[in-house]
Amino acid sequence: MKTTSLLFRIERSQIGFVKFIIEAYEGVAVVSTLNASEGLVRLSVAPGCRRIVEDIMADLAESVFMEQVNGPIPD
Repeated sequence: MKTTSLLFRIERSQIGFVKFIIEAYEGVAVVSTLNASEGLVRLSVAPGCRRIVEDIMADLAESVFMEQVNGPIPD
């Protein structure tokens, strides 16, 4: 299965919360913390689920500071 990766910078104290919410939508995406001190996380999005994940992240952005990071995604 080929996933799509999205990179976000999230308020450090909220990484666990965001991970919990994303993982509650089983099979949609997996959250990996790349750099906790910078709040950098990668979302590995299942095929066909990108729009769902983007909608979830947009809703979360109303209460949690986050920004999508463009550029190369670290492995």
